Amino acid sequence: MKPFRIIAFTIAFAFALGGCATNQSASMNAQSSRSESCKATSEQEIAALFDRWNSSLQTNDPHKVVANYADRSILLPTVSNQPRLTPAEKEDYFHHFLESGPSGKIDSRTIFIGCNSAIDAGLYTFTFGKSSAIVKARYTYTYAWNGSQWLITSHHSSAMPEKK
Repeated sequence: MKPFRIIAFTIAFAFALGGCATNQSASMNAQSSRSESCKATSEQEIAALFDRWNSSLQTNDPHKVVANYADRSILLPTVSNQPRLTPAEKEDYFHHFLESGPSGKIDSRTIFIGCNSAIDAGLYTFTFGKSSAIVKARYTYTYAWNGSQWLITSHHSSAMPEKK
């Protein structure tokens, strides 16, 4: 198994296990025997979430981009050293990021699906319309189903460290 897949599998397993422990603990505290209902999904549906996010970039409206994120989420962006935790911090980041006219394209991905959670990790390329610059980067999106839609709970992006 490739090292990337091992790391991604470990992340996916820990993510899913963490959700189970939380739900198990909550169930024990409530002393009920109910079980969590899992949203049926597919790799295609999870892959389309990037397209939704990328389309929101094309609006040039930071508020519409941030609408893809859960209220309690983290953005670890490519072109900023500051983690963005609040909607206002994310909007500030995207306000500046959108000025360069970004458009993303997935180059390769691996998707893991859990109960009301999903991970999409891989490589993407951004083209910036204002400068024609091209940036290749690694990414990880984690998603949670909130009962009505999938939202990003964490988004990490980092430029590729090795220049070709």
